[in-house]
Amino acid sequence: MLRLLVLLLIGSLSLSACTTTTAPTLGADGKPLPRLYRISKSDEGRIQYRMLDSVNALRQASGAQPVALDAQLTAAAATHSRDMSVQNRPWHFGSDGSSPLERVARVGYGGQLGGENISETYETELETLSAWMEQDDTRRVILDPNSDQMGFAWYQEENGKIWWTLVMGRSLAAIPQG
Repeated sequence: MLRLLVLLLIGSLSLSACTTTTAPTLGADGKPLPRLYRISKSDEGRIQYRMLDSVNALRQASGAQPVALDAQLTAAAATHSRDMSVQNRPWHFGSDGSSPLERVARVGYGGQLGGENISETYETELETLSAWMEQDDTRRVILDPNSDQMGFAWYQEENGKIWWTLVMGRSLAAIPQG
């Protein structure tokens, strides 16, 4: 019996020696460097709808109506994501000084801007959404009960850095006339 137990122990140790664990690469600050999240052309539609479904799940949990993906808001988001990369800084103003209000007007959006969330990261869209939900101001944009439309886009640099932009709006049909 002891002999069988020793053989099993040796066998398990031998098998465990076969597994390799890769230690994370550490940055200058001693923290693990982010893993590269590469977005392919075939992933683009899935990413937009995964974000839309996630936003709507969060909105439903908070009692807000769902939003629909809007092409004009998405165009404004895409333009701003690329522009942030050109400027190499995440901020709400374009390289030409444009504000989010001006950008949605330029693409012909007839509704009201609800807000804009931006991020510069190597993280996935869902990790970015989670980070936005942790902050009061960006969470407010996502859960705004008056919004019924959303635009979402990104720009990924060759080095893997991703510039995310989410724009929320209220369609013309949802704005009370009076």
